[in-house]
Amino acid sequence: MTSQSTNPVLTAGLIDVFAETSLSGNPLAVVEDADDLSEAQMRSIAREFNQAETTFIMKSDRADFKLRSFTAAGAEVAGAGHNALGAWLWLAESGRLGQLHGTHRFRQEIGNEVLGVELRAADGRIFGHMSQSALTLGPLLDDVVPLAAALGLSPDDLDDNLAPRVADTGVSHLLVCLRDASTVDRAEPSAKVLLKVLAGASAEGCYVYALDPERPGHAYARFFNPTVGLWEDAATGTAAGPLAAYLASRGLIADSLVVEQGTRMGRRSIIHVHSGLVPEISGAGVVVMRGIISL
Repeated sequence: MTSQSTNPVLTAGLIDVFAETSLSGNPLAVVEDADDLSEAQMRSIAREFNQAETTFIMKSDRADFKLRSFTAAGAEVAGAGHNALGAWLWLAESGRLGQLHGTHRFRQEIGNEVLGVELRAADGRIFGHMSQSALTLGPLLDDVVPLAAALGLSPDDLDDNLAPRVADTGVSHLLVCLRDASTVDRAEPSAKVLLKVLAGASAEGCYVYALDPERPGHAYARFFNPTVGLWEDAATGTAAGPLAAYLASRGLIADSLVVEQGTRMGRRSIIHVHSGLVPEISGAGVVVMRGIISL
């Protein structure tokens, strides 16, 4: 007689975040009911999915759910970005949050923080709105020559009016304003050199962006994060949030910022950010695959 397997079977899949249609935006792998998984198993599953991030949904005694996220390289990442928003959109689309009509508010445990998230049902879709932490700023990066070289650009390609600096609303990222969108697309970073610059600035990733003078409140961006084994990311809420808060603190935007990211990768993403010292990112998602994992 064959003994019955006790290996866990978990619901999992992929959701495109900050996406209007499937196969756009930033894909996120999601694993439900991951409480009994070891950290080693979570890292292995993240490698198996081989996405920018895989988020594991767990029970929490401090919030409605606890989230943990890992890159394909096995690095754990914090902050409330596409990793968190995608998990909530996944829960909503799968019916785990009940029938949603109008606006519903939840709380999520991420790292050491408990942050708010709001889901709104409109026009047959679910839109997520998620608060981050209060803005903290690092010092300005005065010597831009090594940074420009790391990005495959010249110092003249950087905008003179906004010196690079580290900003943090959950994760510290180096914000680098370039002259225009075409310059953003021309960036060809060297991972080895950029790692050195990021270490010196005490930053995790590098967010290069350009403001659109013809469309106030709009930015075009790309994100590089070799420190966690993530080369280029299609949509990065943990970078768009501090960017909006920083620009608002400088009086360069009013109460909102729209960030286009991922276009250079063929994964155009639109991130909406309500600016302020505590920014709120928002967007929708499309579930593109749902299945099970057998361990």
